[in-house]
Amino acid sequence: MNTEKLTALALADTMLATDGSLPNLFAACGRVFNASPLWVPKICVALAERTGDNFHYFSRHELADILLELLDRAREETFIELPEVRHYCVDPPVRPPMPAWLAALALPSLPTVHALAEWLNEPVGALEWFADQWRLEGGARTRLQHYNYRWLPKRSGGLRLIEIPKARLRRIQQKILRQILDLLPPHPSAHGFRRGHSCVTHAKLHAGQAIVIRMDLKDFFPSIQFSRIHALFEKLGYTASVAGMLARLCVNRTPHGAFGEAGSMSWLERHALKSPHLPQGSPCSPALANLCAYRLDIRLASLARSLGATYSRYADDLAFSGGPEFARAGDRFHIQVAAIALEEGFRVNTRKTRQMRQGVRQQVTGIVVNAHPNVGRDEYDKLKAILTNCVRHGPASQNRESHPNFQAYLAGRISYMKMVNKNRAVKLQRLLDAVSWAS
Repeated sequence: MNTEKLTALALADTMLATDGSLPNLFAACGRVFNASPLWVPKICVALAERTGDNFHYFSRHELADILLELLDRAREETFIELPEVRHYCVDPPVRPPMPAWLAALALPSLPTVHALAEWLNEPVGALEWFADQWRLEGGARTRLQHYNYRWLPKRSGGLRLIEIPKARLRRIQQKILRQILDLLPPHPSAHGFRRGHSCVTHAKLHAGQAIVIRMDLKDFFPSIQFSRIHALFEKLGYTASVAGMLARLCVNRTPHGAFGEAGSMSWLERHALKSPHLPQGSPCSPALANLCAYRLDIRLASLARSLGATYSRYADDLAFSGGPEFARAGDRFHIQVAAIALEEGFRVNTRKTRQMRQGVRQQVTGIVVNAHPNVGRDEYDKLKAILTNCVRHGPASQNRESHPNFQAYLAGRISYMKMVNKNRAVKLQRLLDAVSWAS
């Protein structure tokens, strides 16, 4: 962490320990530097205007980032030098009254780390061990690691790392999910990892439109780092120490030894995985990802609405659709989306951006939406041919990928088609019922 960020954090800590009034913000700067630089009043006034009545709802990192931005702007007008920090604040931040929306959630009251440990039915030392997430030196994997690692191929090429927490940590994460995160509603535009929502509800919103634009967020889970999770738990009213412990229990830092099967991977991808990030495979990660993308969803939904379009998100899959007015803006729309995503800490994978007008097949999460949600004709015909050949020649002749339970595999594919188009699934189910499974 560079000197300027450390200075901004020292200022943020001291400011948050006050009531947030302008005179006390001025005084806080004086305490940090043991002096009062000339730029202090201007920066403090700009900070008060930016944060407004929500000053104490900003985390120390968020406040530090705003201070750095204001200082950079001031430097464009005149020379500013940051004095050396003379005093660090050890007082806790002033806690504002709990807002009505937060009180209504009735989240568990966890004022201290000891209270958190008791709630999780674990000793404090065990929580510190699970939350440490140190990077193991060398390439060996040991039983002391809290995660198992698997590399799975992506459809688009490359590999995806699945980080699966071991039993005891998984139990801790499941309790955090069920009794804290599941009580927090994600943005209405989010359709992934939510009860009552699916890829079908996501695709259905974009059926029968003049144009559908599909975009993809790059490295969705690894791009959400520890600081964002920490800030989220602080916004839920937890103290910095409790929020930090909760965040560290939900993130992981991939050890060197797990990269042995990774093959070629960019420096950015490796760096994201080596830093504390949301592990794909943890029970908490989907809910936390939706909550961390809340502001992204707000901004993209507003952008789409301004053009008479519809927006929804399924995990890292962004979909926009609309009529002729939106179609006219389609060529430049993806640039605005990419800019917003970057400002919110995400990156758009431009190679996966698709503009689909009515003259071509419009697909959202693999579902055709030209007229109504439907399964692609080629996918339906292929499954129908497999089932027909199972009836005629036996299922063993068609299990070319050696599925251990071929019957369950076929039943699952039919269930998916039933979810999208019930009428098509009826014929396939009849074929499956006619298959002789006797060896």
